[in-house]
Amino acid sequence: MRALTIASYGDALTESEVDEPTMGDHDVLVRIEAASLNVLDEKIRVGEFKQLLPYRMPLILGNDLAGTVLAVGSAVTSFAPGDEVYARPSADRIGTFAERIAVREIDLALKPTSISMAEAASLPLVALTAWQALVERGNLQAGQKVLIHGGAGGVGSIAIQLAKHLGATVATTARTADHEFVRDLGADVAIDYRTEDVEQLLSGYDLVLDSVGGETLSKSLRILAPGAKVIGIAGPPDPGFAREIGLNPVLRLALAGLSAGIRREARRLGVSYEFLFMRASGDQLREITRLVDGGVIRPNVGRTVAFDQAPDALARLHDRGFRGKAVVTNF
Repeated sequence: MRALTIASYGDALTESEVDEPTMGDHDVLVRIEAASLNVLDEKIRVGEFKQLLPYRMPLILGNDLAGTVLAVGSAVTSFAPGDEVYARPSADRIGTFAERIAVREIDLALKPTSISMAEAASLPLVALTAWQALVERGNLQAGQKVLIHGGAGGVGSIAIQLAKHLGATVATTARTADHEFVRDLGADVAIDYRTEDVEQLLSGYDLVLDSVGGETLSKSLRILAPGAKVIGIAGPPDPGFAREIGLNPVLRLALAGLSAGIRREARRLGVSYEFLFMRASGDQLREITRLVDGGVIRPNVGRTVAFDQAPDALARLHDRGFRGKAVVTNF
């Protein structure tokens, strides 16, 4: 079957012929009809996570999908051939830039009926990230205040809608040209990160979802109320993440060192910092499906590209110039 692969870290994404997926008893074989491009794909391509999440080469890239079930393993009870589904496969079984993939049953959910395949493919990774940051880790409650960085992007645009549904007051950062867009999603406060300083404009916040890192992360700590939290998805990783993925003591110590400065600064301010590397979850995707079909969350597909255009689109992902997600179609 056709797939987009790398032969080693740092290589360009190229079209290849690869073996058909191997299925286990608990696996579901899916014909992929759309898959979205994520910054995570590029980070994996260049080897940013090779010490933490080593992959065998050649590697098929791609971290989320929408498609149709072709076959199910002998122990699968929740899906049948013909079902329209979507998923973010588990981190050790990525590979959605291909014609077919075998996904664990527990990582899969029925696709929302109210949206297209391309729109569904845009959701799993970013929607799960938003859910795990705001609901699972952040325990965001009605009446609280949350700052979501990058509100016009993939994670940010979904997180704004979810936070508003939870009853929070939402501030976000975005270019001035995107302020109308993020307000339409539900943002109460829109800040142009290029000309305005969140530290001067915000205070007493209960939660921050940071997708930028660096000085933006430090400033985010300083706008929090005592006891509040920043959840970072751009790093640096923390000891909790190292324990979660079962790293050896040497790598745990190295990760602790990477985040020591920001965790020390957080303690001094009476707040906390946590790193989030989202995980696959069919159960959480079913919650997201309910919100999408209920009109609470709407996907934002800013660009679609054909399969053969995906390598160039991934290379140019940082250039963006569009809102929401880029999606690969025409598999």
